Amino acid sequence: MCQELALDVPLVSGWPKSVRSVVLHIISMAHYAIVAARGWAANSINARVRLNAQNDRLTQQVELLREQLRIKDARMARILPEHRPHYRPVERMAIVELKAAQGWTVAQTAREFLIEPATVASWLKRIDEQEPDALVQLSQPVNRFPDFVRYIVQRLKVVCPSLGKRKIAQMLARAGLHLGTTTVQRVLKEKPTKPPTAPAEAPVPTGRVVMANYPDHVHHVDLTVVPTSAGLWASWLPLALPQTWPFAWWVAVVIDHFSRRAMGVAVFKKQPTSVEVRTFLGRLYAKTKPKYIVCDKGSQFWCEGFKAWCKRRGIRPRFGAIGRYGSIAVLERFVRTLKEECTRRILVPLRRDDLRRELVFYFEWYNEYRPHEYIGGETPNEVYYGRRAASMATRVEPRAAWPAAAPCAAPRVPIRGAPGQRMRLVFEYHAGRKHLPIVKLAAA
Repeated sequence: MCQELALDVPLVSGWPKSVRSVVLHIISMAHYAIVAARGWAANSINARVRLNAQNDRLTQQVELLREQLRIKDARMARILPEHRPHYRPVERMAIVELKAAQGWTVAQTAREFLIEPATVASWLKRIDEQEPDALVQLSQPVNRFPDFVRYIVQRLKVVCPSLGKRKIAQMLARAGLHLGTTTVQRVLKEKPTKPPTAPAEAPVPTGRVVMANYPDHVHHVDLTVVPTSAGLWASWLPLALPQTWPFAWWVAVVIDHFSRRAMGVAVFKKQPTSVEVRTFLGRLYAKTKPKYIVCDKGSQFWCEGFKAWCKRRGIRPRFGAIGRYGSIAVLERFVRTLKEECTRRILVPLRRDDLRRELVFYFEWYNEYRPHEYIGGETPNEVYYGRRAASMATRVEPRAAWPAAAPCAAPRVPIRGAPGQRMRLVFEYHAGRKHLPIVKLAAA
């Protein structure tokens, strides 16, 4: 009977023309269902169910990355071997390092990187060559600095790819090695240039910019959406998944304008109401409060309830325009940094407590260890608590012939010990998170 009914159902005319669209819809629906199921499992009272959800998510992520690499390799494999670009000496060293870490044979390494086994074998035979044009190298030469200094800078960029030349120079200065930004730039070499864009109009300052003169003078507060997957796209109208859990979290953040210190964070399953935001701010301001609080004109803030709440606590609200200098742009830059350095570098948890813990770890690292451009390379905690900057301590000088009285890259401080010291880069990770490095120098 079922077979008869199935045979009687006609196919829609022209259905082969829509097969590719149907495939996209099926994959999007599967993604929707899987995320919803994982959200339930990640919050189960059964620890085994939570662990299975985490393992399933990690397994899928590995398979997606493998598919991404397969597509890239397939494109490169279509190019004739003699026409493929050559690996640079530094990249050859990275390949043999990965070979050692993975335990690959020469043949396996050659297969993974689309090269001949004889090529890998020649790299291994010549790995200890010391000539300037050696086949395998740790780094490129830089004026007057020893090789290990170049290696330290380049490895720091590998471990922390989001750091720019100024940030790297500031981090090393805090560790005791003072390098100029131009020196760091020469070591790293220029990144690929981007297509030219039209110059942006200069921001016009308003007449009512609120300036911060001391810690807790001005605070900024805003909300942002953090997807639990790589994005919120869907193949059906409105071409987006709902901005609610389990597909996304809503995160509220507060920063201090004067020190750029991250003051507090809260996580919500859906767009919070004004009451929920006020409850979060009430807990945050139980001991201290700002004179001004800057926010946008979202429904949580641009309402009588929020204005009355501020008035009862003696806080003056200021409502900024998007992109206006001295307005909410300060917090928007922080949110962009938070996503680039934290949420996009981890698998965003499906449990609220787990996500809040990850954000707290990032806030601790951001406040204590990350130098900030706006405050001259100091950390937010150093400015907020009035501590002496770590970059103002004595420095190490790796150049043996460098005169002790000669100036160094800013900030200029005396040399610790004698010139010509050798050192090595030591990484520690805040709370064991690889995206939260703590940079130190140790004697070699």
